[in-house]
Amino acid sequence: MNGLFATVKLALVTLLASQSQFANAFPAWQSLGGLSERQLDEVMPMLKHRVPPPPPGPPAFTGAKLVNDKAHPFKPLKKGDVRGPCPGLNTLASHGYLPRNGVASPSQIIDAVQEGFNMENELARFTTYVAHLVDGNLVTDLLSIGEKTRKTGPDPPPPAIVGGLNNHGTFEGDASLTRGDAFFGDNHNFNQELFDQFKNFSAVYGNGFFNMTVAGELRFHRIQQSIATNPEFSLVGLRHLTAYAEASFPSLFFVDGRKTGAEAGQLDMATAESFFRDMMYPPDFFRPAAPVAGDAGAIFLAHPFQPGRNVGGVNNFTVDDSLGSLLDFCGFYENFVNKTLKALYPNPKGVLRRNLNINLQFFFESLPKDESGTPVCTQVFPYGRN
Repeated sequence: MNGLFATVKLALVTLLASQSQFANAFPAWQSLGGLSERQLDEVMPMLKHRVPPPPPGPPAFTGAKLVNDKAHPFKPLKKGDVRGPCPGLNTLASHGYLPRNGVASPSQIIDAVQEGFNMENELARFTTYVAHLVDGNLVTDLLSIGEKTRKTGPDPPPPAIVGGLNNHGTFEGDASLTRGDAFFGDNHNFNQELFDQFKNFSAVYGNGFFNMTVAGELRFHRIQQSIATNPEFSLVGLRHLTAYAEASFPSLFFVDGRKTGAEAGQLDMATAESFFRDMMYPPDFFRPAAPVAGDAGAIFLAHPFQPGRNVGGVNNFTVDDSLGSLLDFCGFYENFVNKTLKALYPNPKGVLRRNLNINLQFFFESLPKDESGTPVCTQVFPYGRN
């Protein structure tokens, strides 16, 4: 009997210790999505609660300007700094437009992409809040631009113990132009083989430059590559939007804003390498001459492709529009909120519920509007209106 009592006592002590370790080691930027109510009860007291402030508006000056300036010098990573799958955000952190450690608030990210790349305000808010809702910490109002998987916690580890924008299947996804699919083990580091392919397509379709024509061809090719090699390939919902949007970004944001005429929108390979591989602005680099809103539609129309996934292995692509798509934006919005987000946060309470609703409002306000300024989608309230 004493032996049984000792065994039970040891098990309880071990469980409590693992729970305490989990809560104490939980990063302030880590998403709370997918945690159980018990885990949330452990973690929430350890976090600094913050009411999310309204997002920044457009900057006062929206023309071309030097962004690789004395106030924003490139600095190499220090121990503890993180970078992720987005070369633009990596560059902004390396130059101090974002905190150099790679952890920022949504407001800081919106300010940074506007100042550093002249991203149009509505697009800046949309991309930031859609990422923050699934990959950020909604209580602390922090998001990591990339972090490696963490094993700390009970066994099995909770589903959210992964990091920031590297979290596969949310904002980051398969068929990236210069990053590998998560199935192969590394979805966030620069992939030289894929960049060589990027350069080859630029030579064939862009006379040595990456442009919108190259983007359309390479986007379609990368999708076909992943279908043929990745048995878990997925291009559904949010990823169907971001895959085409991100393919348009290099020729829109990484080309010096002083270039005009035939040179506009033509990304040379040395500049591409600076952003994608080195995470730094080229010397004397000017941001675009006017706010840029992206052009996912142009890339999509080069080779229209339905959302879907491989089912049962490679080369078994099956159409799946259950989470909406680029072709059904309002369907994407409703499914993102009612399915994706609700799966991560089925029954939020207190501060978490309050901050979810605040961020959902900011997200909805970033959605497209008609000529009269009326949102084209009907707002949904998965957690009530208050």
